[in-house]
Amino acid sequence: MTRNSPSRSPRRRRPRHDPATRIVFASVGVGLIAIGVIGAFLPILPSTVFFIAAAACFARSSPRLERWLLRHPRIGPAIRAWRANGAISVPAKFAAVAGMASGYLVFWLTVRPEPPLAVVLAVVLMACAAYVLSRPSGPNSP
Repeated sequence: MTRNSPSRSPRRRRPRHDPATRIVFASVGVGLIAIGVIGAFLPILPSTVFFIAAAACFARSSPRLERWLLRHPRIGPAIRAWRANGAISVPAKFAAVAGMASGYLVFWLTVRPEPPLAVVLAVVLMACAAYVLSRPSGPNSP
């Protein structure tokens, strides 16, 4: 077979970015990792979302760092499930919705917002919770 044979499928390659773009993506990825680590210790800040975004940045800048994230024993499974199926595990869904509800409660009790602000924030958080709950829980979920 020749190299340009139509029966042979070409390998998919990621688009190559210039060095400056790769540095920007890598820097943003490292920053997202830092926020994700902070979020692991603060109940009001989700961490998985930042790790998923960091993996996307590393996919465009550093295959080695992307591989590290995907193979990480704690972070990797959630990123792989998201990439493969857009899936969020049931415990993660529970934690996300509970975090939104408790964050809203803390906001309500400490800020004492005016009704329009309270309603807008409640609607935004309910939309976010609905999105999280609508995601599949695993590869066999609808």
